[in-house]
Amino acid sequence: VQLQASGGGLVQAGGSLRLSCVVSERTFRSYAMGWFRQAPGKEREFVAAVRRSGGNTYYAEAVQGRFTISRDNAENTVYLQMNRLKPEDMAVYYCAARYEDPFDGSVDYRQIYKYNYWGQGTLVTVSS
Repeated sequence: VQLQASGGGLVQAGGSLRLSCVVSERTFRSYAMGWFRQAPGKEREFVAAVRRSGGNTYYAEAVQGRFTISRDNAENTVYLQMNRLKPEDMAVYYCAARYEDPFDGSVDYRQIYKYNYWGQGTLVTVSS
């Protein structure tokens, strides 16, 4: 499974960006997807996740109400729409995938170590 993230760039505070992550896996619709970020000198942290159906989403408190995760199973793509960006959102953003067992409801998709596949990251820079 290969993941290719894109869409990062330089934006002013208050602006918007949309990140995309294309997954090279024909059974993409069987995977839960997550976005994580890592700022310089900090650990990688959870941002958002979406279950295989797209019907369940999860957000970090810091981005709740500003970011939206979505997926297009026909295009093997997951998106992260980021609005009202703040300087503290500046980081390298990574997409990640995990096969979702439809009969296992115990997985916490906010946990970084639950994901098996990772993209290369895309840099988001927010100027104040």
